[in-house]
Amino acid sequence: MKKGLSLLIGAAAMTGLMAMQTLAAEEISFWNIATDEPDKTIWSYAVDQFNENDSEETGFSVTQIATVNDQYKQKLAVAMASGECPDMYIHWTGGPMVEYINSGYAKDITDLVKEYGLDELYTEASIAQCTVDGKIYALPVKNDSVAMFFYDKAMWEEKGYEVPKTISELEALCDKMVEDGITPFALANSAQWTGSMYYMYLVARYGGPEVISDAYAGAGSLVNDATIFAGQKIEEWVDKGYFPAGVNSLSPDNGDDRALLYTGAGMMLQGSWQVASIKSENPDFYENLGCFAFPALEDSDADQSVVVGTLGDNFISFNCEGDKLAAAVKMASYYSTDEWMALDVESGNLPPLKAATSEEPAWQDILTILNDATSIQLWWDQYLPSAVADVHKSATQLLFDNSETPENVAQKQQDALDEYLAEN
Repeated sequence: MKKGLSLLIGAAAMTGLMAMQTLAAEEISFWNIATDEPDKTIWSYAVDQFNENDSEETGFSVTQIATVNDQYKQKLAVAMASGECPDMYIHWTGGPMVEYINSGYAKDITDLVKEYGLDELYTEASIAQCTVDGKIYALPVKNDSVAMFFYDKAMWEEKGYEVPKTISELEALCDKMVEDGITPFALANSAQWTGSMYYMYLVARYGGPEVISDAYAGAGSLVNDATIFAGQKIEEWVDKGYFPAGVNSLSPDNGDDRALLYTGAGMMLQGSWQVASIKSENPDFYENLGCFAFPALEDSDADQSVVVGTLGDNFISFNCEGDKLAAAVKMASYYSTDEWMALDVESGNLPPLKAATSEEPAWQDILTILNDATSIQLWWDQYLPSAVADVHKSATQLLFDNSETPENVAQKQQDALDEYLAEN
């Protein structure tokens, strides 16, 4: 009888221990886009560190779920629409983040940011991108992500090409490349946001960042001289053969644009995250990687130093509360440690941290451009609300196969913005 009782007590104790272990392993789900190297290593670092060092103390463990970029955006939208948003997820701030906040899927982490001292580690500009009405709703991670042209210094030297300072010089260079049998622009535009970079820069060079900010504020229109100029210029460049054949069917997720650059295309307008990708997949090409700012537009009154991008490649928001929220922010704080920063920089990135620096040649070019810039123009597809951003991308894509006029492309965007402003 005593032996049976002892067995029962032992079984009960074991059950209790298993319950405690289950509680200790309560999951925090974390969605991101780290499907390839070096991103897998970069993003996994903080998850692994937290699970090894903090899981027992906090009672939580983090499970990372990665999805390819464009599929991820759709997956996140579906999850939010169905009320199944993960505990932690990456995004790109701007108008969509405001929607996440208003829907209750992005929690205020201001106090936790201060508790963990993160406000002292991140650059002020990057934290500002995560702040709405004085409250912090996200953490910037991984990279200062700005768009510029990348090119092969060795090939350009061999051909006698020089870095263009103006759009007229850029066009003269592209004409020479076409004569030499070279496709000037390595663009893969099936994802739409890649081609949008050309449109955004041309608008900014003609009319400044006020074009988009005034329109979003209801004080201006996206049907204006700047957007028409941008559309006409892209239309002209398509006709002159500056873009690859089938440009709208080529995929940036598959690296089709980088493949074009590796095999002899003249230059690639892309985000600075490409530095890490190029370093990882093609070290030989990386040795001669150069970059330059989008050229200036002659006779324009707009500030020609404006750079399109974000100070932070991805941003993490949190859809949990209480102890779980504290644990999730604790995990994300590992993306600001010296060890992680060294890993990130070594991979070819430059995180939005005050202590971050890089000796990489490509980043020296990028930092020069950033230091000369008076302001950063947030990507339109991040600045605008999701519904309007989708129209912006789909409409501007039509310019790259000349299937729509610049005027109609501008009007489509304004119609979407009018509908959004009327409803909100």
